[in-house]
Amino acid sequence: MLVLITYDVNTETPQGKKRLRQIAKQCVNYGQRVQNSVFECKLDAAQCRLLQAKLVSLMDEETDSLRFYYLGNKYENKIDHFGCKETYLPDDPMII
Repeated sequence: MLVLITYDVNTETPQGKKRLRQIAKQCVNYGQRVQNSVFECKLDAAQCRLLQAKLVSLMDEETDSLRFYYLGNKYENKIDHFGCKETYLPDDPMII
């Protein structure tokens, strides 16, 4: 399923900046960054639970925010892209 993950981390402190880097690093391991704090991740249910647990353990629930949007397996018709960044399909091969 395609999961859209968004986060907002308070970076007013050095610890906040560290949390931001750690959360972004975990998201990069599972998906594609589509905006600064927005990732599209193609996950199965177990991967999704694992990633969610990792991110929740990293965040500060008093100052940070984390959101998961479940777009499912038929996500192609649920996404419209406009603007300068090149779009991609999560099932297409990625060259790194």
